[in-house]
Amino acid sequence: MNAVFLGMACLLAAAASYWILGRGKPRPAGTWAMGALLASFALAFATYAPLFENAVEAIVPHVARLLSNSASLAAATSVLAVSFQVNLQPAEARRRIRLRLFLLGASVSGMAVLLTVEQMTHRSPQVYALYLLLFISYLGFAIVDFLQQTLRQSKSTRRSSVRIGLRMAAAGCVFALVYAAYKVTVLFSLGLDLHLVPDHARCSSLVAVPCVFSVTSPALAVLLICLGLTLPAVVYPISQARRHRWEVRSFDALGPLWQDLSAAMPEIVLSAADIDEDGANDSDFLLQRRVIEISDGILAVRPYCSRSVYEAAQRTVDAGTEQGSAIVEAMVVKAALAALQSGHPADEVAVPSATDTASRAGDLRAETQWLLRIAEAYAHAHGGTLRVADGGQPEPAGA
Repeated sequence: MNAVFLGMACLLAAAASYWILGRGKPRPAGTWAMGALLASFALAFATYAPLFENAVEAIVPHVARLLSNSASLAAATSVLAVSFQVNLQPAEARRRIRLRLFLLGASVSGMAVLLTVEQMTHRSPQVYALYLLLFISYLGFAIVDFLQQTLRQSKSTRRSSVRIGLRMAAAGCVFALVYAAYKVTVLFSLGLDLHLVPDHARCSSLVAVPCVFSVTSPALAVLLICLGLTLPAVVYPISQARRHRWEVRSFDALGPLWQDLSAAMPEIVLSAADIDEDGANDSDFLLQRRVIEISDGILAVRPYCSRSVYEAAQRTVDAGTEQGSAIVEAMVVKAALAALQSGHPADEVAVPSATDTASRAGDLRAETQWLLRIAEAYAHAHGGTLRVADGGQPEPAGA
């Protein structure tokens, strides 16, 4: 148990140090609250370890319980503070946090006084019951408050990592409620002298009763809430790296189509005068620019897109699929570029489907994926897999 709890305490302390000292400036909203949350959980885990408990109680008898409970309340308050700062307006978040901090200070001060009285009265069960009542009242209030916010936010968020993290935190709240229910049971046992729970029992196993409720449940609650709240921060740089790789690969894959369109119509290339050094190295900006230029080029070449080529291409491939539609578009664009270079506009212009265009409006990823399909088909046509025969009729190469 010492290895488990002290190991988790060290990991959480390191995470707290990174969150507070290693995030750089300007610090995002909730940085200090998250640091306090991780530090409080680190202290809570440390107090669960028998080695730490024996060490501190050798100095002040029975103080480990107060440290553990105080850390739990501080962590619960920090959880609420993180949620408030991320999801509420700054003024409202500060107002709610101040109220919770006042309640936290009052609860911890009252618990310290009651612990002192309990020791002076030879561990009176009645005083201990009052101590538990004060502790569980604030903890239960904080858990229910955070659980409600977590469930509400998990339904509205769009990011999958945030949604999964919030659901993990909600699961941690469930384990915290199990711990709170155990404490209520202890409270009633003391108040009614039922002896349902051994008084001041020490735990030697994580699965033994009542340790599964008094130690394992809060430990799982701490672990799930910490993982849930930090998951988006861990996943974000990974998702950003994957997105950057996709943007770079997409930019390169669109190159051949862009080169032919821009060579035939140099006016589609946007001005580079307003691009700063950061923009020139930003894969997202460069990809958006290339998508816009290709889209403008396809629109500009539309007067040369022959309806007869379009209809012949539809007969050649299965135009009912996205890949088939992309092949048709690539064949039409290739024929249109040839017609543009020869100076022969189409007698009857092929009109693209408005439904397909509307479904991609404002969605860069969807538009990019559509152009990638066209670029792939265009590259095959350009390389000889498909060609436009005399008379503007597309046909497989070697036919």
